Amino acid sequence: MAALAATTGICTSLLTGCGMLPGDARADEGTVTVMTWAPEGTEATNMPGMPAMAQAYARWVNATGGINGRTLRVLTCNDHNDSVGAARCADRARTEEVAAVVGSYSQHGRTFMTALESAGIPYLGGYGVTDEEFTSPLSYPVNGGQATLLAGNGHQLADHCERVSLVRPDTVSGDQLPRLLNAGLATAGDRGPAADIRAPEDASAYTEHARRALAGVGLAEDGGGARAAGGADGTAGDEAEGACVTAVLGGRTDTFFDSFRRLREDGPGVRIASVLGSVQQSLVDRTGGPDSQWEGAYATGWYPVSSDPRWAQMKSVIREHAFGDNRIDAADPGVQTTWIAYTVLRAALEHTEGPVTARTVRRALETMPPVDTGDLTPQLSWRYDDMLAVRDHPRLVNAMVTFQQIRKGTLAPARKGFVDVRDTLETVPGGS
Repeated sequence: MAALAATTGICTSLLTGCGMLPGDARADEGTVTVMTWAPEGTEATNMPGMPAMAQAYARWVNATGGINGRTLRVLTCNDHNDSVGAARCADRARTEEVAAVVGSYSQHGRTFMTALESAGIPYLGGYGVTDEEFTSPLSYPVNGGQATLLAGNGHQLADHCERVSLVRPDTVSGDQLPRLLNAGLATAGDRGPAADIRAPEDASAYTEHARRALAGVGLAEDGGGARAAGGADGTAGDEAEGACVTAVLGGRTDTFFDSFRRLREDGPGVRIASVLGSVQQSLVDRTGGPDSQWEGAYATGWYPVSSDPRWAQMKSVIREHAFGDNRIDAADPGVQTTWIAYTVLRAALEHTEGPVTARTVRRALETMPPVDTGDLTPQLSWRYDDMLAVRDHPRLVNAMVTFQQIRKGTLAPARKGFVDVRDTLETVPGGS
């Protein structure tokens, strides 16, 4: 079963739809109900800003008349970074008959997507961390997920690194990352595969993994010092310059590089890099800004840097409707993904007449004109002709990334505009 109406806000009632087909439950025409979920308070990756951003969005649109006169109601759920929690969130979405799950994060796609599919509930704008988000016919991703970040990171490092170590989670989703990074590295023609360093997501120190990362780029533990990618002034050269270590460990990425730094206090430089989400502006700020180990480091993201004026409306909503909620960081790519997902949902609701249900939201997403997100992404559309049909990612519609670098303590563009990695993704070998 499924479906009430969709996006964010304050609601008066829920109606059931017993005996109806998935996506056909009755809906209160004056209220649209959706859910946003993410892990909070766990020992691994946490994304509390995503549900907080969803609630702020709801307050904003409701304060300005709703969407087509409809009040928006957002339910939130903590998936606790485990499959049981993800199942409970999905079960609640079915019980509450939400019209969509919007702008969410969970690593347990096999669990939650099956439940949503059985209820006909669309999954709009997930963070992109699971394969199911790019294969399920009920998924509508707004970014290219981990696939584009890793392929893009390899593409970015290919111009600057002769040897690379990748430190990544020892998880099912982490197992996909090396082949994606290697596809990007291969764009340089003569780059071999990165050394694959598996690591736990919840460790308090990574000394042994740092040693293995150094060995992976042909360096011993002693006789060298870690510094960020680029020259002493944080600028990048145009040619390959030796050893690079990139780590994609979510909230534990800085813990890894702290262990790495302790091994490499002095000596020749090792470039460091990551992807947005594993490193972001708040991390740079709290670890010393321009004096942190991140100075000069490379990062690959989905969206423009957080200082870009295209984020002005989102920042205004946070200031005026988040009420000082410190869970929301405008530079967090999770928060940014939630904002973009709700932007798309709003367009879908404006394209829907009559009662809003999961079925009508899906129909709108698949038939409406491409959505303009204010140039934060390319225009987004999930019509058949707009699917990129990248192998293993048939739902992918956005293969764009941005190349960034930390300069003077601030994430700044390393290349103007978006970089399309669709061709790189098409060269990635199929998963086992």
